[in-house]
Amino acid sequence: MWNNRFIQVLLSKMSPAAFAAIVVFLITVIALFTPPYIGMADNGDYARILNGLYVKDADYTSQYFGYFVKTFGIFQYYNENSASIFSTQTFFMKAAILINQLFYREDTFDIRFQAGMYLILYVGAIYLLVEALTWKLSKKLGYAMAAIVIFVLGDTGYTAYFSSFYGESVVLIMSVYMVSFGLLLYRKRYNDYLMMILFILSAMILTASKQQNAPVGMIAAPIGVFFIYIRKNTLYRSITSILLIALLGVGVGTYMLIPKEFVNINKYHAMTRGVLMGAVDPEKTLKNFDIDKQYAILNETEYFDAYTTVNVESDILQDEFYSKYGFVSILTYYMMHPNQAGQMLNLAARDGFSIRPNAMGNYERSVGKPFGEQTVFFSGYSLLKKAIAPKTFGFVLLWILTILGLYLPSFVMAIRSRLWRNAIRLPLILMLIGIGLSGIFVSIIGAGDADLAKHEFLFTLIFDLVSLITIIDLISKRLWSQEN
Repeated sequence: MWNNRFIQVLLSKMSPAAFAAIVVFLITVIALFTPPYIGMADNGDYARILNGLYVKDADYTSQYFGYFVKTFGIFQYYNENSASIFSTQTFFMKAAILINQLFYREDTFDIRFQAGMYLILYVGAIYLLVEALTWKLSKKLGYAMAAIVIFVLGDTGYTAYFSSFYGESVVLIMSVYMVSFGLLLYRKRYNDYLMMILFILSAMILTASKQQNAPVGMIAAPIGVFFIYIRKNTLYRSITSILLIALLGVGVGTYMLIPKEFVNINKYHAMTRGVLMGAVDPEKTLKNFDIDKQYAILNETEYFDAYTTVNVESDILQDEFYSKYGFVSILTYYMMHPNQAGQMLNLAARDGFSIRPNAMGNYERSVGKPFGEQTVFFSGYSLLKKAIAPKTFGFVLLWILTILGLYLPSFVMAIRSRLWRNAIRLPLILMLIGIGLSGIFVSIIGAGDADLAKHEFLFTLIFDLVSLITIIDLISKRLWSQEN
């Protein structure tokens, strides 16, 4: 009785945003920081980003895909491992290593220090998102909306990434921040200058977090022009314009900094696991790219296959295979072969609603779980989404048209009334959809079907964020209203 009354009083004093942040924090603490600890197994990608760390377990490679490893060594004198790709993730990792050394050990890194740092950042993002979504709503309705956010974004399918070295952790956190700052700007909550600066900063960190996210800056910057007109004063417009140009530059720079090694890996899969895999006549298809038909033997092979018919790193393959095609030529090929493009898009849609890849386990080997076993703790949303979401690209198109159709009337009304702040909601939604679609197209054109579920993480996250915004606007009857 006393406990119930205490909870009622506490909730009456607590905002829906604070409630959502606290609940997500508690759920994630239970999942990641209490036995059995939850994380994500290495699929071989960790080597790309490890900087200052090394593998201590002599049997580490046998745990690839199957088991989560939480401790690594910290180089004390000479760092022979440097990140092979440029990524903003590196800065977060260095911060986590520093915290680890301050409060734990100088020579051993416990990945839970990184998970804790990510969790604190994520809780802040959840708070701001719910604050933006429930601003000016009744507390009762606000709590209901907060519960929806908790169910979706508190899912362990998302937060398990914190206990890993995958870039998806940074993608998740920065995407939620970016959406939050955009909505707070739209709803005129807090300071416009601060919200705009943080919005673009979040977009920059997101863009440079993974090489495949380079299109984020290239999409967000042009559409972000709408944000310039929120205020009439010259200072605001000048700052916003400069920041948008910088964001575009980050997108271009991220693309230019992709190492040649990874360019070839992705190009190999784009052809062997994409163009050739779906072709009726692979030899004839190669002629479209002026590639010798003998390379059709590479169809459906992978760059990392233990036994290959040709050395994938050889000069001959560089001259006669890799140099013959690129992103534009593959895109052109798919445009000229819509049936094959449709097959690849449906293949992408099949994996585009899986928050966590099936391939990676969540438990340490010492727990005794089967190889590759995944947790079901607070995974209701990720399991439901994977089970019921239609697995066709036609559904994705229908979803896009529905979302845009719902927000178009208020956009037109805002433009006609010259309410420029009200008009930025649709461009923000359009920006997010464009970013989500880039996750699909870049994955297909850039790497075929190789590791699609993980490569499409950005799409599945954007799908959830846009759907959350729409559902909450619909329930709160703000789809067609002029809020400001």
